[in-house]
Amino acid sequence: MVEKLFWSDPYLTELNTCISTVNGNNLTVEQTIFYAFSGGQESDKGSIGGYSVLQAKKDVHEIIYTVEEGHRLHVGDVVTMNIDWNRRYRLMRLHFAAEIILELSYKHLEGIEKIGAHIAEDKSRIDFLWHENISKSFLLIEQEFDEIIEANLDITSAFSNEEEGRRYWEVKGFSQVPCGGTHLKKTGEVGKIRLKRNNIGKGKERIEIYLEN
Repeated sequence: MVEKLFWSDPYLTELNTCISTVNGNNLTVEQTIFYAFSGGQESDKGSIGGYSVLQAKKDVHEIIYTVEEGHRLHVGDVVTMNIDWNRRYRLMRLHFAAEIILELSYKHLEGIEKIGAHIAEDKSRIDFLWHENISKSFLLIEQEFDEIIEANLDITSAFSNEEEGRRYWEVKGFSQVPCGGTHLKKTGEVGKIRLKRNNIGKGKERIEIYLEN
């Protein structure tokens, strides 16, 4: 099972690791900083041993990386893994922005139900079952969001069950939420955001979240 260093230090951008298995263009490694798509958060982009990673896929507690054709990687090779830091950091900021917006939606909109989410480099989104135009609540949600960001609170990320790979994030006095994504250290790192409402069907509302810088 791969050791996921993106949990212990999501700010690492380069790592020397060892190839564990090779099956055609698919391989696994002993340690990784390369996040694979999970929980709506997109995979990192980057390279292993100088070869571009085309796909990163979770397989229970393992991660399978697909690299480009013609690679010369073998089991036991010590290689350098690199990730696109600008992309990773935007994903982390948009991820946590979505987490805060979700918790504030639960707080202020009684009975609201989350039905989907996606975290990409350009925006994050949360889909809800909700009976009216959700933008009516934006002013209140944005006000509380700004207070949390400006307070620059500590974000704790840790295991709730290490054997099963279950993790959570916590901001004291605000919320504790199960989540296995990559997390910031402080709420202030999110920065300014902009919300946009999108009606995606009868009784369904979407909040899109954009970074302002």
